[in-house]
Amino acid sequence: MQISTEPLTPESFAPFGDVLAATGAPDRIINAGMCGRFHDRARLDFGPEGRAGVSIFKAIPRALPYVFDLLERHPEGSQCFVPMTADPFLVIVAPDAGGKPGQPRAFLTDGAQAINFHRGTWHGVLTPLAEPGLFAVVDRIGTTANLEEVTLDPPVTVIAGQ
Repeated sequence: MQISTEPLTPESFAPFGDVLAATGAPDRIINAGMCGRFHDRARLDFGPEGRAGVSIFKAIPRALPYVFDLLERHPEGSQCFVPMTADPFLVIVAPDAGGKPGQPRAFLTDGAQAINFHRGTWHGVLTPLAEPGLFAVVDRIGTTANLEEVTLDPPVTVIAGQ
């Protein structure tokens, strides 16, 4: 199977999560007029027995075409990825199809976007396309299991979109 990248927009990504970007006019002006606040851009969800944690991830960059065979989801909480450099990264998601991943989609960020996967969203692994691959990650910390993985057979190839 082969899929093409799509531009990441709030509308196209809505079934899977939130796009965090400082686009348009700020919602509020704060800090004595020196800062625009783009307010409440992600629906963070840590479940009844979880709490928010902030971690730093360093992932090895990949390139297109990119072949993947692993999708995962976090049934107990959302997961937010904020790049620490202004480089595009690849975001792979799939709808739920009866407890398994459905048809995957691949989105390409514009280098100034972060994403938040809603709780239970099937997604690929962190896939930066440039060094250093550093991300701040806000996700659930708790004692219950919060990871399901599915290996795809055959694997899927992501190619650059038109």
